[in-house]
Amino acid sequence: MGTSDILFAIIGYFAGSIPFGLLLTRAAGLGDVRNIGSGNIGATNVLRTGNKKIAALTLLCDGLKGLFPVLAARYFGGEMATVAAGFGALAGHIFPVWLGFKGGKGVATGLGVLFGWSWVLGLIFVVSWIATFFITRISSASALTAALLTIPASYVLLKSVGGGTTIVVWPIVALAVVLWVTHRANIARLLKGKEPKSSFSKKP
Repeated sequence: MGTSDILFAIIGYFAGSIPFGLLLTRAAGLGDVRNIGSGNIGATNVLRTGNKKIAALTLLCDGLKGLFPVLAARYFGGEMATVAAGFGALAGHIFPVWLGFKGGKGVATGLGVLFGWSWVLGLIFVVSWIATFFITRISSASALTAALLTIPASYVLLKSVGGGTTIVVWPIVALAVVLWVTHRANIARLLKGKEPKSSFSKKP
């Protein structure tokens, strides 16, 4: 990893560390999102405030803070720079320096990073998430399934287009591992059948 790659990793980290969930809920007069639900600053916990617009905006902003550093790295740096920027953004969201290194679980930001690496894989993640959520109504299960399915999808994509080994294979595996690790408490509840279901309808 060269100096420019490290620079993009740092840029990615500080972009990813912007706690949009916390900032937006406070700006909307909803208080500190860390004091409700899971205490997480991500969109799923923001939704528990009852404000769907703020939750959607959080989801968008968290995704963009993963996407933009990767796109900047792609334009100004090389292939490794996009990987460094992506994982930097993911680390910033999960371990933001401003919040004592206690952030979110990285799904939205990871999705933004994924779109920056490969829009096809990003789309596969979204479709997988929606399909799983339609069946289970469980946000964490949807994210875990989508992350897992991007691994074989990346392999198929590599075989179909050729090349792109760095972008298409090992970073996808690493991204999936990160998301599974950050959801370890959710996994434990899923295994016990105690993971709560989510709803985006007016009457859950």
